Amino acid sequence: MGSQASVFDTPGNLPAISVSELSQAIRGTLESRFEHIRVRGEISGFKRAASGHLYMSLKDTDAVIDAVCWRGVAGRLGLKPEDGMEVIATGRVTTYAGRSKYQVVIEALELAGEGALLKLLEERKRKLAAEGLFDAERKRPPPYLPEVIGIVTSPTGAVIRDILHRLAERFPRRVLLWPVLVQGEGAAAQVANAIAGFNTLPAGGAVPRPDLLIVARGGGSLEDLWSFNEEIVVRAAAASEIPLISAVGHETDTTLIDYAADRRAPTPTAAAEIAVPVRLELLQQVMELERRSLTAGQRLLSERRTALEGLARGLPEPRALLAERAQRLDDRWERAELAARRLLDRQAAEVAQLGARLPRPDVSLRQAERELAELTGRLGKAVQRGLSAAGVDLTGAAERLRPPRRQVEDGQRGLSDWASRLRQGAEQRHSAASQQLETLSRVLDSVSYRKVLARGYAVVHSAEGLVTAASGLAAGQAVALEFADGRVGATISADAPAAPAPAKPRKRAKKNEDGSQGSLL
Repeated sequence: MGSQASVFDTPGNLPAISVSELSQAIRGTLESRFEHIRVRGEISGFKRAASGHLYMSLKDTDAVIDAVCWRGVAGRLGLKPEDGMEVIATGRVTTYAGRSKYQVVIEALELAGEGALLKLLEERKRKLAAEGLFDAERKRPPPYLPEVIGIVTSPTGAVIRDILHRLAERFPRRVLLWPVLVQGEGAAAQVANAIAGFNTLPAGGAVPRPDLLIVARGGGSLEDLWSFNEEIVVRAAAASEIPLISAVGHETDTTLIDYAADRRAPTPTAAAEIAVPVRLELLQQVMELERRSLTAGQRLLSERRTALEGLARGLPEPRALLAERAQRLDDRWERAELAARRLLDRQAAEVAQLGARLPRPDVSLRQAERELAELTGRLGKAVQRGLSAAGVDLTGAAERLRPPRRQVEDGQRGLSDWASRLRQGAEQRHSAASQQLETLSRVLDSVSYRKVLARGYAVVHSAEGLVTAASGLAAGQAVALEFADGRVGATISADAPAAPAPAKPRKRAKKNEDGSQGSLL
């Protein structure tokens, strides 16, 4: 660098240098002189390239300077650049040799002046309110006594100590702290991620899911509290499924998260007071309610006792009523026994009278046997006389006669024999028919036309049925060709090649008149 500077300072004949060398020398001079600067101006001509780089101009009343913000830095900017926005750009000065221009390479961007911040705040507030993020219908009351409270704040500030101290005084609860930055670059993203992280904790998991969230920060200027005005924080607070209390700044400070939260606390200490009731006051209230409940119970029992005693005086003696009912029961029991005994005696007498009028079964049975024997003898004699008159030989007939029981037994045995033989015959017929059916199936399969199709042939079908000759087809007629694996459609062509002429049959050699074979010579 020093050698180039000496060349420029040497009078007389100077050596010629290239444009690139001159541009590099100018660039080195600018970058070494303005390595770190802060420029205040109004954004003009802002555009975002397809590559993600940001291009703009910074101007005031007397001058304009170009500025560029590379894609890697653009994603970390704390605000979204817009035309007309007054900002303070932090970066360095360099040159763009392609156009012989110098420009500011922006590394950080912040709003300039409280007026610009308030203007941006009002515009953002109107935008988010129009989306319904601040509607009162979306807000939910915090739980009366949460078991677990999640706090999003800085772990080193006085805010967390004030909240924990206030909770311990009022009603100690379990607290989960999610440490975050509360101002500066990246603070808004950390706060939004903390709110979303608490909401993603599963119920009943290793880390308990909070019943209430507190987003807190101490007081400060508008620039210090700006992270809680970012859209990412406001949208995270509005989307929180867990009730959220906003406690940012002092009582006079207002940020956009206050509008999206379910409840706003003027200070972090007040947020702890909103979160839990006073334990001693609850104990006193419970004790007072217990005392009042006991007093009311005793007064009620006294009133009921007095009323019961008054009613009891108008009632008869229970023992006298019980004795009277017992005496009446004994009387009814005695009368029931007598009535049952008289009923049984009367029914026994009726049974005895009926039994005397009925004949004895054994006498009737013996008389019937005698009558049956007499009729059997008379029938036998009549049959013998009739057969003798007809000339029938009865010799050995008696031997062939068998008792009816034996005839029935013989008939049952014969019937069983016939049933067995019939079953065997049916099984034999079924077996023979099955074998015959299997044989016919094999024969049918062997002569089936599908065996021929499997060897590469096809069957032609038309609308009228099976086609067996080419003369039955016309040009343009639609047919179906059946192959071994299915059917396909086809159309008869007019210029189909002619079928080869059939071979002429060979003439058979004539036989001689005597029937012998003729000579071939």
